Amino acid sequence: MKNSRREFIKVAGISALGAAAASPVLNAFASGGEAAHEEKKVDVKKEEAVDSPYKTNKGALQGSRWGMVINTLKIDAKTAAKISAVCHAIHNVPEIPNKKQEIKWIWPDKFEHVFPDKEDPYLAEKYKEMPIMALCNHCDNPPCVRACPTKATFKNSEGIVMMDFHRCIGCRFCMAACPYGSRSFNFSDPRKFLDTAKIDPAFPTRMKGVVEKCNFCAERLALGKIPACVEASEGAIVFGDLTDPKSDVRKLLNSNFTIRRKESLGTLPSVYYII
Repeated sequence: MKNSRREFIKVAGISALGAAAASPVLNAFASGGEAAHEEKKVDVKKEEAVDSPYKTNKGALQGSRWGMVINTLKIDAKTAAKISAVCHAIHNVPEIPNKKQEIKWIWPDKFEHVFPDKEDPYLAEKYKEMPIMALCNHCDNPPCVRACPTKATFKNSEGIVMMDFHRCIGCRFCMAACPYGSRSFNFSDPRKFLDTAKIDPAFPTRMKGVVEKCNFCAERLALGKIPACVEASEGAIVFGDLTDPKSDVRKLLNSNFTIRRKESLGTLPSVYYII
């Protein structure tokens, strides 16, 4: 099994490198205009044929493009830690001592790291010190999807960039294509770092050699529940359908100045920040 997996990775890697040389990874960082974006959209839609591993039911929350608004002014260090802890607990994210190998779905970071294109030496001190929650941006034009040779990562019909852990071969091309550092790789068996008494059976654990990231709590949406980070944020994070003018996220976007991460890249993030 190990040998066959290794051979498959070699073959997939060679094929993907050839494709990357032609356009996908390079195009992922091109900003372009509307015409360029329309061309990119065609490529992304090819990946949407992959079914989501979560089956919806009659009580599921429905949306055409899920999005999130994070009010940075309402999140302090304590709230940020609570948000990360809740998300990581229900998704069985391991706590790995080696920081170079840590797994992160949502985490607090510095303004200069989250918004490097907006940082300057005269930035107000409050922004330099406040924790900015970082996570997968669930882009409408996701470069990671085009870079994946096995369709292990794909954008579903509701705009969520998903991960199929069983399809992932650990090539990490999606990580190279993501300009936000929102993906983590399991360099070792993550199950070794989980407390068996605290494992949540409602979500699968992963294995060595698999990439993982935030999934906008797709498994909770299928049950009619909002994302765990939203529940834990005490009103600092709002979630909803970006295409619905009456949704809470659209109301916030209409009444507040917001920014997105590295907008010039043309990835069209679905996560907005009130600053």
